[in-house]
Amino acid sequence: MKGLSEIGDIKSKKVIVRAGLNVPIENGAVKNNFRLKKLLPTLKTLTDKGAKVILIGHIGRSKEETLKPVSDELSKHIKISFGESEIEKMVDGDIVMLENLRQNEGETLNDEVFSKHLSSFGEIYVNEAFSVSHRAHSSIVGLPKLLPSYAGVQLQKEIEELDKARNPVSPSIFILGGAKFETKEPLIEKFLEVYDTVFIGGALVNDFFKAKGYEVGKSRVSEKPANLDRYLDKVMIPSDVTVINNGEENTKKPEEVLPEDKIVDIGPKTLEKLKKLISEAKFILLNGPLGPYEDGFCFYTEEVVKSIKESSTHSVVGGGDTVASIAKLKIEDDISFVSTGGGAMLGYLNKGTLPGIEALK
Repeated sequence: MKGLSEIGDIKSKKVIVRAGLNVPIENGAVKNNFRLKKLLPTLKTLTDKGAKVILIGHIGRSKEETLKPVSDELSKHIKISFGESEIEKMVDGDIVMLENLRQNEGETLNDEVFSKHLSSFGEIYVNEAFSVSHRAHSSIVGLPKLLPSYAGVQLQKEIEELDKARNPVSPSIFILGGAKFETKEPLIEKFLEVYDTVFIGGALVNDFFKAKGYEVGKSRVSEKPANLDRYLDKVMIPSDVTVINNGEENTKKPEEVLPEDKIVDIGPKTLEKLKKLISEAKFILLNGPLGPYEDGFCFYTEEVVKSIKESSTHSVVGGGDTVASIAKLKIEDDISFVSTGGGAMLGYLNKGTLPGIEALK
Protein backbone atom coordinates (compact mmCIF):
# COMPACT_ATOMS: atom_id res chain seq x y z
CA MET A 1 0.00 0.00 0.00
CA LYS A 2 1.43 3.34 -1.08
CA GLY A 3 1.16 6.62 0.81
CA LEU A 4 1.20 10.19 -0.45
CA SER A 5 4.98 10.38 -0.11
CA GLU A 6 5.12 8.05 -3.12
CA ILE A 7 2.55 9.83 -5.27
CA GLY A 8 5.13 11.66 -7.43
CA ASP A 9 4.41 14.65 -9.71
CA ILE A 10 0.68 15.40 -9.65
CA LYS A 11 0.73 19.00 -10.82
CA SER A 12 -2.41 19.71 -12.89
CA LYS A 13 -3.64 16.15 -12.38
CA LYS A 14 -7.13 15.45 -11.09
CA VAL A 15 -6.97 13.43 -7.88
CA ILE A 16 -10.14 11.82 -6.52
CA VAL A 17 -10.14 11.77 -2.70
CA ARG A 18 -12.69 9.52 -1.03
CA ALA A 19 -13.22 11.19 2.34
CA GLY A 20 -15.15 10.44 5.52
CA LEU A 21 -17.73 13.20 5.16
CA ASN A 22 -20.54 11.51 7.10
CA VAL A 23 -20.60 13.96 10.02
CA PRO A 24 -23.52 14.89 12.30
CA ILE A 25 -25.74 17.66 10.91
CA GLU A 26 -28.03 19.70 13.14
CA ASN A 27 -30.29 22.51 11.89
CA GLY A 28 -28.51 22.49 8.55
CA ALA A 29 -25.00 22.86 10.02
CA VAL A 30 -22.19 20.48 10.98
CA LYS A 31 -22.35 19.67 14.69
CA ASN A 32 -18.94 18.01 15.02
CA ASN A 33 -16.13 18.70 12.52
CA PHE A 34 -13.58 16.24 13.96
CA ARG A 35 -13.46 14.03 10.85
CA LEU A 36 -13.22 17.06 8.58
CA LYS A 37 -10.22 18.47 10.43
CA LYS A 38 -8.46 15.11 10.08
CA LEU A 39 -8.92 15.38 6.32
CA LEU A 40 -7.00 18.65 6.02
CA PRO A 41 -3.39 17.28 5.96
CA THR A 42 -4.19 15.13 2.91
CA LEU A 43 -5.97 17.97 1.12
CA LYS A 44 -3.14 20.41 1.81
CA THR A 45 -0.50 17.91 0.69
CA LEU A 46 -2.28 17.40 -2.64
CA THR A 47 -3.09 21.05 -3.32
CA ASP A 48 0.43 22.14 -2.39
CA LYS A 49 1.63 19.77 -5.12
CA GLY A 50 -0.67 21.51 -7.62
CA ALA A 51 -3.28 18.76 -7.92
CA LYS A 52 -6.91 19.41 -8.77
CA VAL A 53 -8.77 17.60 -5.99
CA ILE A 54 -12.18 16.00 -6.55
CA LEU A 55 -13.59 15.28 -3.09
CA ILE A 56 -16.22 12.54 -2.82
CA GLY A 57 -18.14 11.02 0.06
CA HIS A 58 -21.57 10.36 1.50
CA ILE A 59 -23.85 11.74 4.20
CA GLY A 60 -26.53 9.80 6.07
CA ARG A 61 -28.61 6.98 4.63
CA SER A 62 -31.26 8.90 2.68
CA LYS A 63 -30.85 9.86 -0.98
CA GLU A 64 -32.27 13.27 -0.15
CA GLU A 65 -29.43 14.22 2.19
CA THR A 66 -26.89 16.71 0.85
CA LEU A 67 -23.20 17.34 1.47
CA LYS A 68 -23.62 21.11 1.04
CA PRO A 69 -23.44 21.82 4.82
CA VAL A 70 -20.26 19.72 4.95
CA SER A 71 -18.74 21.74 2.12
CA ASP A 72 -19.70 24.94 3.92
CA GLU A 73 -18.00 23.78 7.12
CA LEU A 74 -14.87 22.58 5.35
CA SER A 75 -14.62 25.89 3.48
CA LYS A 76 -13.91 27.57 6.84
CA HIS A 77 -10.58 25.73 6.87
CA ILE A 78 -9.60 25.42 3.20
CA LYS A 79 -10.82 26.89 -0.08
CA ILE A 80 -13.39 24.59 -1.67
CA SER A 81 -16.21 24.69 -4.24
CA PHE A 82 -19.31 22.50 -4.33
CA GLY A 83 -20.96 20.68 -7.20
CA GLU A 84 -19.99 18.85 -10.38
CA SER A 85 -20.47 22.00 -12.49
CA GLU A 86 -17.43 23.54 -10.74
CA ILE A 87 -15.01 20.94 -12.16
CA GLU A 88 -14.62 22.64 -15.54
CA LYS A 89 -13.57 25.86 -13.80
CA MET A 90 -10.78 24.22 -11.78
CA VAL A 91 -7.18 25.43 -11.81
CA ASP A 92 -4.19 23.80 -10.11
CA GLY A 93 -4.64 23.59 -6.35
CA ASP A 94 -8.44 23.79 -6.41
CA ILE A 95 -10.80 21.49 -4.52
CA VAL A 96 -14.33 20.60 -5.62
CA MET A 97 -16.68 18.51 -3.46
CA LEU A 98 -19.28 16.43 -5.31
CA GLU A 99 -22.75 15.63 -4.03
CA ASN A 100 -23.67 12.72 -1.75
CA LEU A 101 -22.55 9.47 -3.43
CA ARG A 102 -25.44 7.55 -1.92
CA GLN A 103 -27.87 9.49 -4.05
CA ASN A 104 -26.92 6.80 -6.57
CA GLU A 105 -27.71 3.25 -5.42
CA GLY A 106 -24.69 2.02 -7.38
CA GLU A 107 -22.47 3.27 -4.56
CA THR A 108 -23.64 0.83 -1.89
CA LEU A 109 -24.07 -1.98 -4.44
CA ASN A 110 -20.44 -1.62 -5.54
CA ASP A 111 -21.76 -1.36 -9.07
CA GLU A 112 -19.04 -1.61 -11.72
CA VAL A 113 -20.75 0.91 -14.00
CA PHE A 114 -20.93 3.44 -11.16
CA SER A 115 -17.27 2.82 -10.28
CA LYS A 116 -16.30 3.54 -13.90
CA HIS A 117 -18.41 6.70 -13.81
CA LEU A 118 -16.57 7.89 -10.69
CA SER A 119 -13.19 7.06 -12.22
CA SER A 120 -13.94 9.41 -15.13
CA PHE A 121 -13.54 12.38 -12.77
CA GLY A 122 -9.83 11.82 -12.14
CA GLU A 123 -6.51 10.17 -12.88
CA ILE A 124 -5.47 9.12 -9.35
CA TYR A 125 -7.40 7.83 -6.32
CA VAL A 126 -6.71 8.50 -2.63
CA ASN A 127 -8.57 6.80 0.22
CA GLU A 128 -8.90 9.16 3.18
CA ALA A 129 -12.10 7.56 4.45
CA PHE A 130 -11.04 5.15 7.19
CA SER A 131 -14.48 5.51 8.80
CA VAL A 132 -16.11 3.91 5.73
CA SER A 133 -13.35 1.48 4.75
CA HIS A 134 -15.19 -1.46 6.30
CA ARG A 135 -17.82 -1.06 3.54
CA ALA A 136 -17.36 -2.82 0.19
CA HIS A 137 -18.83 0.12 -1.73
CA SER A 138 -17.95 1.47 -5.20
CA SER A 139 -15.95 4.45 -3.95
CA ILE A 140 -14.07 2.27 -1.45
CA VAL A 141 -13.26 -0.97 -3.29
CA GLY A 142 -14.45 -0.50 -6.88
CA LEU A 143 -12.70 2.76 -7.72
CA PRO A 144 -9.15 1.75 -6.65
CA LYS A 145 -9.29 -1.13 -9.15
CA LEU A 146 -9.53 1.43 -11.95
CA LEU A 147 -6.96 4.08 -10.97
CA PRO A 148 -3.49 4.30 -9.39
CA SER A 149 -4.35 4.32 -5.68
CA TYR A 150 -2.86 5.71 -2.46
CA ALA A 151 -3.61 5.90 1.24
CA GLY A 152 -4.25 9.30 2.80
CA VAL A 153 -2.33 10.72 5.77
CA GLN A 154 -5.01 9.91 8.34
CA LEU A 155 -5.66 6.43 6.94
CA GLN A 156 -2.01 5.54 7.44
CA LYS A 157 -2.10 6.93 11.01
CA GLU A 158 -5.19 4.84 11.77
CA ILE A 159 -3.41 1.67 10.65
CA GLU A 160 -0.28 2.53 12.64
CA GLU A 161 -2.13 3.32 15.87
CA LEU A 162 -4.65 0.50 15.69
CA ASP A 163 -1.84 -1.96 15.07
CA LYS A 164 -0.42 -0.82 18.43
CA ALA A 165 -3.83 -1.39 20.01
CA ARG A 166 -3.90 -4.94 18.64
CA ASN A 167 -0.60 -5.67 20.42
CA PRO A 168 -0.57 -3.50 23.56
CA VAL A 169 2.23 -3.25 26.08
CA SER A 170 1.40 -4.53 29.56
CA PRO A 171 -0.29 -3.61 31.86
CA SER A 172 -3.12 -2.77 29.49
CA ILE A 173 -6.84 -2.06 29.77
CA PHE A 174 -9.58 -2.24 27.15
CA ILE A 175 -12.73 -0.30 28.07
CA LEU A 176 -15.65 -1.26 25.83
CA GLY A 177 -19.00 0.51 25.95
CA GLY A 178 -21.93 1.25 23.70
CA ALA A 179 -24.44 -1.30 22.45
CA LYS A 180 -24.78 -3.93 19.68
CA PHE A 181 -23.25 -6.90 21.49
CA GLU A 182 -23.34 -9.05 18.36
CA THR A 183 -20.89 -6.71 16.60
CA LYS A 184 -18.54 -6.49 19.57
CA GLU A 185 -18.43 -10.06 20.84
CA PRO A 186 -15.62 -11.11 18.43
CA LEU A 187 -13.47 -8.31 19.82
CA ILE A 188 -14.24 -9.25 23.43
CA GLU A 189 -13.22 -12.84 22.74
CA LYS A 190 -10.04 -11.77 20.91
CA PHE A 191 -8.89 -9.13 23.38
CA LEU A 192 -9.42 -11.25 26.48
CA GLU A 193 -6.28 -13.00 25.25
CA VAL A 194 -4.45 -9.73 24.57
CA TYR A 195 -5.36 -7.21 27.30
CA ASP A 196 -4.72 -7.58 31.02
CA THR A 197 -8.14 -6.09 31.80
CA VAL A 198 -11.25 -6.01 29.62
CA PHE A 199 -13.96 -3.81 31.15
CA ILE A 200 -17.50 -4.01 29.79
CA GLY A 201 -19.83 -1.02 30.17
CA GLY A 202 -22.67 0.67 28.31
CA ALA A 203 -25.72 -1.34 27.27
CA LEU A 204 -23.38 -4.28 26.56
CA VAL A 205 -22.98 -5.03 30.24
CA ASN A 206 -26.72 -5.60 30.74
CA ASP A 207 -26.37 -8.89 28.85
CA PHE A 208 -23.66 -9.90 31.33
CA PHE A 209 -25.82 -8.96 34.32
CA LYS A 210 -28.66 -11.01 32.85
CA ALA A 211 -26.32 -13.96 32.30
CA LYS A 212 -25.35 -13.79 35.98
CA GLY A 213 -29.01 -14.08 36.90
CA TYR A 214 -29.47 -10.45 37.96
CA GLU A 215 -32.62 -8.47 37.34
CA VAL A 216 -32.08 -5.91 34.56
CA GLY A 217 -35.54 -4.33 34.69
CA LYS A 218 -36.25 -2.03 31.74
CA SER A 219 -32.60 -1.88 30.66
CA ARG A 220 -31.58 -2.39 27.05
CA VAL A 221 -30.49 -5.95 26.32
CA SER A 222 -29.72 -7.87 23.13
CA GLU A 223 -32.66 -9.44 21.28
CA LYS A 224 -30.68 -12.64 20.80
CA PRO A 225 -28.40 -12.97 23.83
CA ALA A 226 -25.28 -15.05 23.33
CA ASN A 227 -23.94 -17.66 25.71
CA LEU A 228 -21.75 -15.51 27.95
CA ASP A 229 -20.76 -18.15 30.51
CA ARG A 230 -17.24 -18.44 29.07
CA TYR A 231 -16.66 -14.69 29.58
CA LEU A 232 -18.18 -14.07 33.00
CA ASP A 233 -15.08 -14.89 35.04
CA LYS A 234 -12.73 -13.12 32.63
CA VAL A 235 -14.23 -9.69 32.04
CA MET A 236 -14.51 -6.84 34.52
CA ILE A 237 -18.04 -5.49 34.94
CA PRO A 238 -19.36 -2.61 37.10
CA SER A 239 -19.64 -3.16 40.84
CA ASP A 240 -22.25 -0.40 40.99
CA VAL A 241 -24.61 1.10 38.43
CA THR A 242 -26.72 4.18 37.91
CA VAL A 243 -30.43 3.47 37.44
CA ILE A 244 -33.50 5.58 36.72
CA ASN A 245 -36.97 4.80 38.02
CA ASN A 246 -39.91 7.18 37.50
CA GLY A 247 -37.51 9.99 36.73
CA GLU A 248 -35.40 9.43 39.84
CA GLU A 249 -31.72 8.58 39.53
CA ASN A 250 -30.01 6.28 42.03
CA THR A 251 -26.87 4.20 42.43
CA LYS A 252 -27.18 0.50 43.21
CA LYS A 253 -25.22 -2.72 43.20
CA PRO A 254 -26.10 -4.75 40.07
CA GLU A 255 -27.78 -7.43 42.17
CA GLU A 256 -30.09 -4.80 43.73
CA VAL A 257 -31.71 -3.65 40.46
CA LEU A 258 -35.53 -3.86 40.49
CA PRO A 259 -37.96 -4.74 37.66
CA GLU A 260 -38.96 -1.06 37.40
CA ASP A 261 -35.35 0.16 37.13
CA LYS A 262 -33.43 1.01 33.99
CA ILE A 263 -29.63 0.77 34.10
CA VAL A 264 -28.15 3.84 32.38
CA ASP A 265 -24.51 4.06 33.51
CA ILE A 266 -21.79 2.84 35.82
CA GLY A 267 -21.54 4.13 39.40
CA PRO A 268 -18.95 6.05 41.49
CA LYS A 269 -17.22 2.97 42.95
CA THR A 270 -16.70 1.52 39.48
CA LEU A 271 -15.34 4.87 38.30
CA GLU A 272 -12.72 4.88 41.06
CA LYS A 273 -11.63 1.35 40.12
CA LEU A 274 -11.30 2.38 36.48
CA LYS A 275 -9.30 5.50 37.41
CA LYS A 276 -6.85 3.34 39.36
CA LEU A 277 -6.43 0.89 36.47
CA ILE A 278 -5.98 3.77 34.02
CA SER A 279 -3.32 5.39 36.21
CA GLU A 280 -1.40 2.10 36.40
CA ALA A 281 -1.75 1.10 32.73
CA LYS A 282 0.85 1.48 30.01
CA PHE A 283 -1.72 1.17 27.24
CA ILE A 284 -5.41 2.14 27.17
CA LEU A 285 -8.00 1.35 24.51
CA LEU A 286 -11.46 2.94 24.82
CA ASN A 287 -14.35 2.36 22.44
CA GLY A 288 -17.93 3.41 23.10
CA PRO A 289 -19.68 5.36 25.88
CA LEU A 290 -20.44 3.93 29.31
CA GLY A 291 -24.00 5.30 29.24
CA PRO A 292 -26.51 6.45 26.59
CA TYR A 293 -24.65 9.63 25.71
CA GLU A 294 -27.39 10.93 23.44
CA ASP A 295 -29.80 10.86 26.41
CA GLY A 296 -27.53 12.99 28.55
CA PHE A 297 -25.84 10.25 30.57
CA CYS A 298 -22.35 11.47 29.83
CA PHE A 299 -20.81 12.16 33.27
CA TYR A 300 -19.00 8.85 33.76
CA THR A 301 -17.83 8.61 30.15
CA GLU A 302 -16.38 12.11 30.44
CA GLU A 303 -14.74 11.30 33.79
CA VAL A 304 -13.05 8.26 32.26
CA VAL A 305 -11.88 10.35 29.29
CA LYS A 306 -10.51 12.98 31.70
CA SER A 307 -8.62 10.25 33.58
CA ILE A 308 -7.08 9.05 30.32
CA LYS A 309 -6.07 12.62 29.53
CA GLU A 310 -4.47 13.07 32.97
CA SER A 311 -2.45 9.87 32.63
CA SER A 312 0.78 9.82 30.64
CA THR A 313 -0.28 6.51 29.14
CA HIS A 314 -0.45 5.84 25.41
CA SER A 315 -4.16 5.73 24.59
CA VAL A 316 -6.30 4.97 21.57
CA VAL A 317 -9.91 6.15 21.67
CA GLY A 318 -12.77 5.80 19.19
CA GLY A 319 -16.51 5.51 18.66
CA GLY A 320 -18.91 8.32 17.75
CA ASP A 321 -20.17 9.28 21.21
CA THR A 322 -16.73 8.81 22.77
CA VAL A 323 -15.27 11.22 20.23
CA ALA A 324 -18.17 13.60 20.94
CA SER A 325 -17.21 13.63 24.64
CA ILE A 326 -13.61 14.45 23.73
CA ALA A 327 -14.79 17.25 21.45
CA LYS A 328 -17.05 18.62 24.19
CA LEU A 329 -14.17 18.62 26.69
CA LYS A 330 -11.79 20.07 24.07
CA ILE A 331 -9.03 17.61 24.97
CA GLU A 332 -8.39 15.91 21.64
CA ASP A 333 -4.76 17.07 21.64
CA ASP A 334 -4.26 15.49 25.08
CA ILE A 335 -5.22 11.98 23.92
CA SER A 336 -2.50 9.98 22.12
CA PHE A 337 -4.78 9.02 19.23
CA VAL A 338 -8.46 9.54 18.48
CA SER A 339 -9.79 7.34 15.68
CA THR A 340 -12.18 8.65 13.03
CA GLY A 341 -13.83 5.23 12.81
CA GLY A 342 -16.65 3.53 14.69
CA GLY A 343 -17.51 0.26 12.99
CA ALA A 344 -14.32 0.54 10.94
CA MET A 345 -12.25 0.81 14.09
CA LEU A 346 -13.87 -2.32 15.56
CA GLY A 347 -13.43 -4.16 12.28
CA TYR A 348 -9.75 -3.31 11.99
CA LEU A 349 -9.04 -4.16 15.63
CA ASN A 350 -10.63 -7.56 15.08
CA LYS A 351 -9.17 -8.52 11.70
CA GLY A 352 -6.16 -6.26 11.17
CA THR A 353 -7.46 -5.08 7.81
CA LEU A 354 -10.57 -3.76 6.05
CA PRO A 355 -11.97 -4.06 2.51
CA GLY A 356 -10.90 -0.50 1.71
CA ILE A 357 -7.35 -1.17 2.86
CA GLU A 358 -7.12 -4.43 0.93
CA ALA A 359 -8.26 -2.58 -2.20
CA LEU A 360 -5.18 -0.34 -1.98
CA LYS A 361 -2.72 -3.24 -1.98
